[in-house]
Parts: sequence; C-alpha cells; structure tokens
Amino acid sequence: MDDRDTEYLVAPPQPLKGRGAITNLQGRFERDQREAVDDGWAPDTGEGALPALKTHIFEENAKSILTRNASPDIPFSVSLNPYRGCEHGCIYCFARPTHSYLGLSPGLDFESRIYAKINAPELLRRELAKNAYVPEPIALGVNTDAYQPIERELRLTRRVIEVLHDFGHPFAAITKSSLIERDIDLLAPMAARGQVIAAVTITTLDAEIARTLEPRAATPMRRLRTIRELSAAGIPVGVSIAPVIPFVTEPDLERVLEACAQAGATSASYIVLRLPWEVAPLFKDWLAAHFPQRAERVMARVHDMRGGKDYDASFGRRMKGEGAWADLLRQRFEKAVKRLGLNPRRHGILDMSHFRRPDNARPSSPQMSLF
Repeated sequence: MDDRDTEYLVAPPQPLKGRGAITNLQGRFERDQREAVDDGWAPDTGEGALPALKTHIFEENAKSILTRNASPDIPFSVSLNPYRGCEHGCIYCFARPTHSYLGLSPGLDFESRIYAKINAPELLRRELAKNAYVPEPIALGVNTDAYQPIERELRLTRRVIEVLHDFGHPFAAITKSSLIERDIDLLAPMAARGQVIAAVTITTLDAEIARTLEPRAATPMRRLRTIRELSAAGIPVGVSIAPVIPFVTEPDLERVLEACAQAGATSASYIVLRLPWEVAPLFKDWLAAHFPQRAERVMARVHDMRGGKDYDASFGRRMKGEGAWADLLRQRFEKAVKRLGLNPRRHGILDMSHFRRPDNARPSSPQMSLF
C-alpha cells in the first residue's frame, strides 16, 4: 500500500465519466453526518460500472439579481449570475462551496443540480429602472458560467444581454463556452460603442487534462476559435488563465498566452489555484484519481504559496499567492505578455454615456409610469 492509500477509509473513489468531482462530498451546513466505512469490498472499476449521473435543472424565482462586492482583489463591483451551480464541472471552481448554503454537496451536486434564475431578465430591468440606480459595469457569469449547457435551451443569458443592449448598459462577460458566439449580434454593436469586453478562460492546451479538469466546458482548441470569432467581430477579448495549477497546467502558461495572442486576444490575466472550504478535499480526490504520482508535489507547491496551508483567503495574496514560486510565476507571466504585446491590465474604461434608464412601466404596457 502506498502513502496516498492511507488517506482513505475505503479505496480512493473512482471518477465518473463526464464529471469533474469524484464524490458528493458532504456540505459543511448539512444537518446529517455521513461516514465512509470499509466493508472489505473493492469498488468495481470496470467500464460502465458506475451509472451516468443525470443533470437536473430547477427553476428559481430569485429575489434579487445583482451582487455587489468591495474586494480589492476583484476588478469589478457588480456581478450577475443567471445560474447557481455549473454543469461544466471544473474541479477547481471556487463557487462550489456555495451549494452548501442550499443543503447540497459542493461535489457532484454542484455540477448536476443546477438552479436557473428564470426571472433574471425581468429583475435586471427592474433594477436598472430604479431612480436610485447608479450604472457601473456588470460582470456577467463570474461565479458560474452564464453560457453553460442549459443556456442553449433556457436562453436566460441571451435575454439578460438583450436588456443590457436595449438600455445601453456596459458589461463584461467571462466564459469557457463557445456558446457566446451565438450572441455576437448583440455584443458587436455594443463593443463598437465601447460598452462590452469578453474574456475566455483557458487553463491548458492539453485536451486530455482539460477532459478531466473541466469536463463539460468547450475544448481548449474550441475556445481558441471562440477568441478568433469574437475578435473578428470587433469585440475586445482577453484570456484568463485561471487557475494555474503547479505541475499540471502551470507548464503550459507561456504556450497558452502565445496561442491566445495569435487568436486575437489583446489582454491577459492569471490566478493561482484557490482551494477554499470544500474545494480542497474535492481537488485532492481529483489529484489522487488522475495524477497520483504528482499529487504530493502539487500540494507541496500549493502550500509553499499559501503559507503552509491549503488556502489563504487574505486580500492581496488569495489570487496570486506568495513566496518564491509565486514570484517566479509572476515573472514568467509578465515576460510572456510583454513579449507577446498583451496588456495584463483591464481594457479601457467602458463607456457609460449611452445608458438610458428604463421606464417603470411593464415592458408590454405602453403607459408611462408615474413613479
């Protein structure tokens, strides 16, 4: 028995095809406690032994739609997420712990039990119509991808963008999906007025790694094509290399930047792997399943950047880490973006001058509101 086996009461769990999380790890707010027990039976690892996990979509009438933050580490103050949970299944997703607040698991539940805020467009229009509303750029799809698979059917993100388009409200969108190309007809005219920017997240160019790391997102090559399509339409596109995982995606850093620059990206940013709350054990299970020979090295390097811990949430350190390895990573990134002519900073300030407040009447009513 090697060292990694001693971490489990039972044999290390087996991955499910097309899913990022290995287990349905218990959320920290669940009332009932579960404990794994070794009954002596080894898991059946034969192909098809584990049944496919279905995705369930739940409609939700949200009470509010804009989220505000004052974090000095984040380049936006207002965000909008049409969905809770994300079928892309990225194992490293920092939003996974939010499913704990629903009494669900940040593991497989997060990527298979998706909540769609079906009234998001109406809530947004109502918010923009308030006399007290002060317009500032909205970040779309930061917590969970606004273009995840169910968006093809529900079109909530499309309808949200229609509201932003109709009333001249600037926004920035970030995604791992090629579905954003569907909305170029709305994005391009807004980009021409300086009202929209897009970012595409690419962690690695290795399709085999991406298949397990972010199993239901677009392939790396398909995302490069999305950068080309958006750029050709006149939409400013940046690349987000997030997260950088030591010894897994980190060796690809310069290659990703070069490929994105060739595809038309004009800016770049990166974030070092973050492992808050339940993300840490989920990620460790993923490492044990897919990279057992590298797992110890990966976590040792993470600890080097996080003050000996799995994660340090302190402002100024949580995005980039600290220490010698974090400094080396920063130098590599800065040299690459300088060589490639990429601007690591945000695009210019989005133009707020075209914003016009909706009237308070219902969209279907021709009558103007008195208030």
